[in-house]
Amino acid sequence: MAYSFENDRIGYVVDLSKLKTYSYEIGSIRPPSEGGSSSLLIRVTRNCPWNKCTFCYGFPYNRERFQLRSIEEIKADVNAAKAISNEIGALSWKLGYAGKIEPLAEVLQNNLFNSYNLAIDSNLHCIVNVFNWLCSGGKTVFLQDADTLIMRTPQLLEVIDNLRETFPSIERITSYARAKTIYRKKPEELSQLRQAGLSRLHIGLETGDDDLLSYVNKGVTAEEHIVAGKKAIEAGFELSEYIMPGLGGRSKWVQHAQNTARVLNEINPHFIRSRPFVPMYNTPMFEAYRKGEFELTSQHERLREIKLMIENLRVTCRFCFDHSRNPSYRLGNRFIPLLKQDYSGYKFPEEKQVVLDLIIKGLEIDEKAFISVSDMIGALS
Repeated sequence: MAYSFENDRIGYVVDLSKLKTYSYEIGSIRPPSEGGSSSLLIRVTRNCPWNKCTFCYGFPYNRERFQLRSIEEIKADVNAAKAISNEIGALSWKLGYAGKIEPLAEVLQNNLFNSYNLAIDSNLHCIVNVFNWLCSGGKTVFLQDADTLIMRTPQLLEVIDNLRETFPSIERITSYARAKTIYRKKPEELSQLRQAGLSRLHIGLETGDDDLLSYVNKGVTAEEHIVAGKKAIEAGFELSEYIMPGLGGRSKWVQHAQNTARVLNEINPHFIRSRPFVPMYNTPMFEAYRKGEFELTSQHERLREIKLMIENLRVTCRFCFDHSRNPSYRLGNRFIPLLKQDYSGYKFPEEKQVVLDLIIKGLEIDEKAFISVSDMIGALS
């Protein structure tokens, strides 16, 4: 079936059927900051090479086995994204928008997007991704999935070079990475990747406490996290470290907060991003919670934990609460985030006291007003 419509202002029919012939593979997750900046998503590896963390257990990737994609597959996907970009650009010119992308939103919505289910149509997902990316300026790319740096460095360099050659507008290329992988990479390899254009890494620290790292089977020690973080920064990468308030439960929240602050002080990343712990169904941590072997902290207890950690921080970075799991409270019919949830967060140390004051304010609010962790568990089902 051909998808076409008549533009009254110009007076001829534009055929959208060719646009529907291009698609590429997109993974299941990416950092919210990369979605918020509408990054082009290019899948370099499939799934997670570890898949053993007891709080996650690989379920974001459906517990599918890890795969390294071939250079040929990846280049074919980049070419498909380029073809979609070209078609969207050509459509803009045909409709008299002189290459501007934003005016096409209504055209595509009415004549293409409404005809398909975005959740199941991979081609439509690709068109939406490229369209949003072009609207944001076509400047950022996120390499999926969980640990692209596990790819051999020469191959990853070839992927990056191909991306930059295909899309000269790219200014930033980012990726998830396991600390263990960076720990094992040679400094010169990291420098080569940075110089080629890979510019930001997202690492799941979760906690700086060795007891907890062992308990959740993270597969890395606090010292390895420190070494990996320092190596990434020394190579010139912009570094986001993710922490998980609540991961220590009621029995280990103090050591979790203090040791996480210690590791972050050693690394001094560019961003700290808060991702509070919520047990996911069918994971070992959920089973421990269900059996009463792990006791969740309440929202006030989590605020005290975050407060203790921040009091111990000596970093120069941005602290971000850019996720809906961070504390929010009910005010009438609305939910109000206690801490702003934008991607830039708070500048430390300049705004450290601002965050502490907001946490103190939160502790003065009736705890029943906060969205409970148990409610969040239900929302994940």
